Amino acid sequence: MEQDAYRDLVLADMARLYPERDAARLKVLTDTTDFYRVNAGDAVVLDADHRYLMGNNTREGRFGLDDEVKYWVKRATDLATGERRIVKLAFFEHFDATVGGVRFECFRSPRKEARILELVRGHPHFMQGISLPDAAGNVVRVLEVIPGKSLPDRIFALECDHETYFREIFPEVFSGFVDCARAIALLHEHCEKHGDVRRDHILVDGDTGAYRWIDFDYNFMHGENIYSLDVFGLGNVLVFLAGKGDVLVPELKRDRPEIFEKLYWEDLSLVWQNRVANLAKVFPYIPESLNRILTQFSNSATLTYEHAGQMLDDLEAARADLGR
Repeated sequence: MEQDAYRDLVLADMARLYPERDAARLKVLTDTTDFYRVNAGDAVVLDADHRYLMGNNTREGRFGLDDEVKYWVKRATDLATGERRIVKLAFFEHFDATVGGVRFECFRSPRKEARILELVRGHPHFMQGISLPDAAGNVVRVLEVIPGKSLPDRIFALECDHETYFREIFPEVFSGFVDCARAIALLHEHCEKHGDVRRDHILVDGDTGAYRWIDFDYNFMHGENIYSLDVFGLGNVLVFLAGKGDVLVPELKRDRPEIFEKLYWEDLSLVWQNRVANLAKVFPYIPESLNRILTQFSNSATLTYEHAGQMLDDLEAARADLGR
């Protein structure tokens, strides 16, 4: 279909959905290669059935980078249905990362995320969406909006003390985490990786309560174990959840010196050397079956899970001890 025909479709959409707006000067784009030029108020047309009115860029906060703008990820409205969507335009970056002393080559892959979206279609613990090429062949992903908050936001909002949290709330949180680990295991069974397993990439669906993975366009390469970064990520998330947040060494030294004096290097996180992973030293009511998993992500680790599926038996044993 020619560009002018697409424009006619978009103008008809605008007249139907937003009759109060003057759309005569609206910009209609079919090539999104330069995503910096795709602005709020523009229309992106991928084919005759997939037309989107662009909104603002999304933002992401992490490790002090509050409200970091993601210029390639836009809020949008599906002009065919009027439904809200997230549109991810093709963005490529490449960098090296070191986790637990292991070096990884990391890069973004829109095609990999598109492939996983197809694999997990209908799965309750993954974001849902479609992918389509634009006129220049860029792989554009159109995602359904998940209502709800991120998992860490839910944890940080809890006002109870740790023991109350651990005994009354954590068993349900843990069950959600096991669902997430099982979902990552599914990817590994199909020789796929999430690529960026971290706590703020789990959203708690406000409608269903399900924990759902988002953002799997990162990929990584490692010569010995292709799933290790995903497994490290799962361990970090579990330590965070069991601790009701990060249990930081400087804070223990300041506030609980009697605990700090009992800590050794072996008790610290394999990835984050200022965080405690052997949480039973801080919270003695944590059952051994759970703490045994936590310490697999500490400097004292003696076993190495090669993929997420290898964690599941240990997680189920811990769940039994938590009473769920």
